[in-house]
Amino acid sequence: MNRRERWRRALDKPWVEWALFALGVLLIIIGVIIAPLPGPGGVFFIAPGAALILRTSMWAKRHYVKFKRWQPKAGRWTDWALQRRSAKRREALKKAQTDGESAISASGQAGSSN
Repeated sequence: MNRRERWRRALDKPWVEWALFALGVLLIIIGVIIAPLPGPGGVFFIAPGAALILRTSMWAKRHYVKFKRWQPKAGRWTDWALQRRSAKRREALKKAQTDGESAISASGQAGSSN
């Protein structure tokens, strides 16, 4: 068993998920308390807290999806910030489709000049 599988198995336990959720809430609370201070200090606590909550809570994931549908541009930025695999996969698919369409249109234009 490699290291990744051990971590995945350890993180899959319910008490670990609850602990990560609680840690995420705690980080957000600390970030809100620190936010009024000069500098970007609150962001460094709120962002990881939100990521932990999104990783462990289905309720938060549902609301995140609603938010992404409501604000697609902001959803793309949050996907980038959270480094979500699904976002990377969608971007790769979109790029492949765009490249494929441009190749088809280029070959269509070349064929029509004859």
